[in-house]
Amino acid sequence: MNEELKSAIEQSAHRLGIEPMAFQAVIAVESAGRLFASVNGKPEPLIRFEGHYFDRRLVGISQARARLRGLASPRAGVIKNPASQVGRWKLLEKACAINRTAALESTSWGIGQVMGAHWKWLGYDSVEALVSEARSGIAGQMRLMELYIEKAGLVSALKSRNWAQFAKGYNGPAYMQNGYHLKLAAAYAALKRSTPDKLPELNITFLRMGSSGEQVMDLQRQLTALGFSNPQNGTFDVHTENALKEFQIHSKIKADGIAGPTTLAAIERELPQFRPFESLWSAVQSVLARIF
Repeated sequence: MNEELKSAIEQSAHRLGIEPMAFQAVIAVESAGRLFASVNGKPEPLIRFEGHYFDRRLVGISQARARLRGLASPRAGVIKNPASQVGRWKLLEKACAINRTAALESTSWGIGQVMGAHWKWLGYDSVEALVSEARSGIAGQMRLMELYIEKAGLVSALKSRNWAQFAKGYNGPAYMQNGYHLKLAAAYAALKRSTPDKLPELNITFLRMGSSGEQVMDLQRQLTALGFSNPQNGTFDVHTENALKEFQIHSKIKADGIAGPTTLAAIERELPQFRPFESLWSAVQSVLARIF
């Protein structure tokens, strides 16, 4: 791994008291492990421009001009980001010509893809200060990501690898629609397989009949994603038990209907093989080849 990135990850993880590889999983999903893009001969952080954010921050003639130029829309997803980072920086430059502050606030920055709009909430003096942090180097990008995770109250979720809880806070309430929590689990499983000797023991967790809460909900979603349908209600009922037993039989694990460390690890191993995440798995493999 790039030594500077490794050091930054380890320092942030140490400050927050979490496992470095959990940080790496988030980075793999957010930016595929890519640290910089070359823009005009200069290394710049990865960005994504959100046209609906930009639209909300404009009024009158500025808003009309931005919409006319294909830079703003009241609906999310209408303004497409170019595939290349060079194209995205050009898009941002055009938006800045209309309203620089609004444009920077409407952009997500760095390996953690933190929105510029969060600058005040995160304690920066201005959005320019947040952007300067992101553009200062790997350590700056990690500090920005670390600050967001801490401020959003997501440290405990990342520490316990409760991907559903973390995804809800980091990616928003619509995280289930794009399977963000499952992508995190898949990336973590891939990283774990690449360097198993560097990982601490998994937290011992047993989910069984009568269990309830976010962990059960996450288990239900994972089983459904793997083709073992069951209600997603956060309550470990007979339907969930039956689905789990089917998975255990499929995986040649003792079919006791209890989700212990062996079963949960088997689920994590299966997730990258599930068809919707084949592209993610390929991306993670490519990243691992470059940085490990």
